[in-house]
Amino acid sequence: MLRSYRPLVGGQLVDGAGWVHWVRAGDALEAPYDMAALKATLDTGAAGPDALTHPSLVGRVALSGPGQRRQALDAARAHQPAWGRVPLAERVGFVTAFHQVLRARQDELLDLLVAEGHPVRVARMEISTMLAAVHPRTVTVAARLMSCDHGVNGRRIELVRKPDGVVGLIPARNAAAATLVFSAVTTLAAGNAVVVDLPPSAPLSAAFVCHELIAPLLAGHARVFSALCAPVREVVPEWLDSPNLDDIYYFGPSCRGLELAADCLRHGKKPILELSANDTVVVWQDARLDPAITAMLEAFYASGQICLTPNRAVLHSEIADEVLKGLQREIERLAVGRPERPDVILSPVVRRAEFTEVVAEAVGAGATLVTGGEFVDVHEVPRARGPFIRPALLRVDGLQQARTLRAACEETFYPLLTAVIADPPRIDDVIAFLNANRYGLRNSLWATDRAVITAFATEVRNGGTLKINDSHLGPVPLLPIDGGTARTGGPGGEANLPMLRTTHLQGISTAMDVPDELLFDYFSAVADD
Repeated sequence: MLRSYRPLVGGQLVDGAGWVHWVRAGDALEAPYDMAALKATLDTGAAGPDALTHPSLVGRVALSGPGQRRQALDAARAHQPAWGRVPLAERVGFVTAFHQVLRARQDELLDLLVAEGHPVRVARMEISTMLAAVHPRTVTVAARLMSCDHGVNGRRIELVRKPDGVVGLIPARNAAAATLVFSAVTTLAAGNAVVVDLPPSAPLSAAFVCHELIAPLLAGHARVFSALCAPVREVVPEWLDSPNLDDIYYFGPSCRGLELAADCLRHGKKPILELSANDTVVVWQDARLDPAITAMLEAFYASGQICLTPNRAVLHSEIADEVLKGLQREIERLAVGRPERPDVILSPVVRRAEFTEVVAEAVGAGATLVTGGEFVDVHEVPRARGPFIRPALLRVDGLQQARTLRAACEETFYPLLTAVIADPPRIDDVIAFLNANRYGLRNSLWATDRAVITAFATEVRNGGTLKINDSHLGPVPLLPIDGGTARTGGPGGEANLPMLRTTHLQGISTAMDVPDELLFDYFSAVADD
């Protein structure tokens, strides 16, 4: 069945301005020119009606025009106040219902993610992460943080988080469905209206989430939710200029996100940024090495093109050689192939030229390429223009040298893990290395020494998430999925619970049992009970 999604404007389906079609990614890898031609003729309207029955065609999403985008913002502004008045417990119930529906329909979503090119194992990880983000325990804890209430000297004192209003969401282009779930569902639960801009480059799975999972659950409040599909370069200026938008929630590269933050502030908008990352796994001398190696292999999920995957590892010098030997063995077992294959975690790489440049720079400065780096096609045949890159492992000796290399200090959005040998191995030096990271999404540690664990947990201030003796990438209920510091989170960045990030704190004092003569006696208000 061909899935077909029109623009969703204020809860209503409307006609679009053309279509973006999606052909099965595995077929595109096998016959790239044929599939590109099919997509082009369909997108331009040049194909006949029979083309819509092509077995490689999975679905289509309609594009939206400026008028529809304005209508979406108008509807969001008009209907958000009523949604915001719905009791928080009922809005939390919406998240719980979404969690149940997502769990029930996860196989459908899995098929769409694989059709878009996400390897099966990667897609399962993404769905697990979505389920963790909207897990009943996660949303219950977030809801508790939305308000507190105390009686003080005859007054009721409330600290309450109020919805910002209308939030425009730009999900990650490489993981639109997952980042949409992380952000949109609990942003709605906070009492906001949400307008989503689906990426024309890969909109299908995200459109499924919007049309078939989120919108039906909003029932009588569906007008607070819109899902459109348009180029970001058109949407962002409209949102900045609109009086009907309060927050821009943006997933994307740091260079553009930090510029957007400045634009938001100039236009009186609140930026909520999920940007580039440079995650680190630390493996200490007493670590359990087998699971630590498995955690480092998470660097190659989707060929490293997920911001949550580790980019670099810091290894205690006493166990470095053993770890590198085990890593090399496991890396060389990683398979290239169609996304439908259950043993595949690698996907085609976008930044192939940058990969070559960064590795050459590191090797030229004294780093060692331990394994990998070859360009191959879907059948693992070496080809200079192959879409895949064999996973690469770099060895860098010393924290000081690592500080000079892009391979260790910048986001590497391709299948490259840079292993930095800490010699001499001092935990204070490693912590300083982590805290000097210009990015800050998550860090993880493998160690059993309680003093090392305590120092890591206490003193590592960089990053939104710390994980200890656990999967670097894996989801856990209650733990924020996104959020970080510095060039990852932008100004004011931190671990991100969207119910908190898309709201603002308000203090309320209600005098209940205060005699009139004491209402203006400032000292009595702060006296001991």
